[in-house]
Amino acid sequence: MSLINPADPIEVQNEKLLRIAESLMRHVEHNSAQSGEAYAQFERAALLEKRVRERTLELERTLNLLHESNAQLARANDETEAARRNLADAIETVSEGFALFDGNDLLVMCNSRFCRDFRDTVRDLRPGLSFEDYVDRVSRSRYLSLPEGTSAEAWARDRMRKHNDRRVLFNVRHGQDRWLQVSEHRTANSGTVILQTDVTDIIRLERQERLKLKDKQTRMIRATLDHLDQGVCIFDETARLVAWNEKIGTLLNLPVRRLHLGASFEGLNELLEPEFHFASDGAREGFRRWAEQSGRRGPISFELTRDVGTVLQVFGRGMPDGGFLFSCTDVTAEREAARRLTEVNEMLEQRVMERTLELEDALSAAERANASKSRFVAAASHDLLQPLSAAKLFISSLADRMGNDGDRAVLGKAESALTSAEQLIDALLDISKLESDALKFDIRPVALREIIGPLRDEMEVLAARKGLKLRMIDSGLTVESDPSYLRRVVQNLVANAIRYTDAGRVVVGIRRRGGAARIEVWDTGPGIAEEDQSTIFEEFKRLDTRASTNDGLGLGLAIVERACARLGHPLGLWSEPGRGSCFMVSLPVVGGAVPSRPAVAGPARPSGLAQAGLIVLLVENDPQLRRAITVLMESWGVNVIEAEDAASALDLLQDLEITPDALLLDYQLGAGMTGTQLFGEITTRLGRLPCAIVSADRSEALREACAALQIELLAKPVDRHRLGRFFDAVVRGTLAAE
Repeated sequence: MSLINPADPIEVQNEKLLRIAESLMRHVEHNSAQSGEAYAQFERAALLEKRVRERTLELERTLNLLHESNAQLARANDETEAARRNLADAIETVSEGFALFDGNDLLVMCNSRFCRDFRDTVRDLRPGLSFEDYVDRVSRSRYLSLPEGTSAEAWARDRMRKHNDRRVLFNVRHGQDRWLQVSEHRTANSGTVILQTDVTDIIRLERQERLKLKDKQTRMIRATLDHLDQGVCIFDETARLVAWNEKIGTLLNLPVRRLHLGASFEGLNELLEPEFHFASDGAREGFRRWAEQSGRRGPISFELTRDVGTVLQVFGRGMPDGGFLFSCTDVTAEREAARRLTEVNEMLEQRVMERTLELEDALSAAERANASKSRFVAAASHDLLQPLSAAKLFISSLADRMGNDGDRAVLGKAESALTSAEQLIDALLDISKLESDALKFDIRPVALREIIGPLRDEMEVLAARKGLKLRMIDSGLTVESDPSYLRRVVQNLVANAIRYTDAGRVVVGIRRRGGAARIEVWDTGPGIAEEDQSTIFEEFKRLDTRASTNDGLGLGLAIVERACARLGHPLGLWSEPGRGSCFMVSLPVVGGAVPSRPAVAGPARPSGLAQAGLIVLLVENDPQLRRAITVLMESWGVNVIEAEDAASALDLLQDLEITPDALLLDYQLGAGMTGTQLFGEITTRLGRLPCAIVSADRSEALREACAALQIELLAKPVDRHRLGRFFDAVVRGTLAAE
């Protein structure tokens, strides 16, 4: 058990220890017995005295620290008070009203300029005032000029709503047309600083500038009206004249004394009735009702005529303030020109009709001449082949009888020349047939193995003569084509590759591309320059003109190009000078992705746009874009029917009684139907047609709408390659449909 309580202060503990030590010392002095217990008590007393001295030293050090802390606190208080006085002095020097509210929206401090213009609220501005009470006192100040129709309570609610915004800046009016700009700024601890700035001079200066600008604008408007070529009248919301120019009096033949500020519209309208004629009584009454109606007016347009033949175009429009204006333009010359232009158009239409009849006669004559030429070529070819065949037999018999090698060589050259002439006649006959509209093809399933196999045996001999390696890869695919013309196409391509390849090899293979098979003929010949690739398909065109080369007539590729065009088989070419060439022919596979045509004989359809004869309905409300697209499509050989909007497009289709092959529709067509709506209307009338929507709208809604209708969407500006691919797909779809 302890003799002292540790919870007592050090002074109390020391006092107790001193009393205990004195008591022990007295006890020792009066105790006569010198026993060991007395000595132990003495030691305990000495120990207690040591502890008292230690505690006394600790107490002194603690008191010193306490005195130093009190001194520092006093200095800090002095510095804080000095800083507060400096802050108050600094705020007082601010030329604006200043107030600081803490994070709880309680007033901390403000300067004397704060709310100085609301003198009846200054006495309430003390630290601790809430922001809401501050707003309430300002709203009820008799110096605050509230907006018209606004109560003090409503103004206070609006002010508290502004206080909740992140950025606050507004003007308030007080006293005799004076203005304060109030702004709020947030502090780092969520407090609020309010600044009140006197902006009376700025607002008054702005008013003066606006008045000057308004006066200047009035003079500019007057000068502009006087220099206009049209007559103009401006009326206010009560239909009273407020502005006009001299031209209006001249055009409407109004006396100067009737054109004055405040003249009524009704009075001026009555002056027009005896001399001017409206197109109808309904137009006259409609103009009067339009001027008398209140609120916003839509535009109005009509024409007035005078007995002397003058025609005036009148255009009226409402103004935002409820007034209206109308202008008059003398269009007599334009109407006379339009009348004469109509007469000229009628005369030109008559001449066009006459010229059309002449051209039809000339076309019929040309067609008859072309048919006659085809018949002549066929007959002449047949008649020429007969003596050539006989001559070849005679030469063969002479060669057997001659023993001289030189004579045999001469006869061999003569036979070769006759063979070339025979091939030339056959080629001319093939070209004549391919150019004839009456040509019929036997379109049916053809196994490519039946074409490749026989040609391999024939062409390997030609390749072996030149020391070339020929590889023709079989295929199990079945395609749709005319077997005889397909064989001639592949034969000419392989023969052409062998003819122009001096060393290396020729490879013939078939690649499967979805629902199409592509026959490819590769060679290691000299290649064809890019600028010559479009001319090699012309008749009698040969790029190799060396004197030592006397085989080849320059008609093989011409026959290939015409046969592929008439059969509807796309023909392609890749070539690089020095590396070789590859000719490619694509055919539809039976049972593939490409729809099959009936296996019946019929006229072939061309594969290119120029030969397809497409008729496309183009609806575009922008004249320049419409013309640009038309020129582009016509350069591709597409026939274009143009329309500006949905209504004119439907009327045009009804008048022409024609069903186009495809539709190219702008999405935004002005007033009326959109492009997708027009597509639906045309589908209802004519059935579903291939369609592409052209639009600058890149929204997901339009893409989903076009996807739902299963129609193409082309973004503006229109990509010519995408447009070309769309028409290529239309042509392929047309071929497949037939």
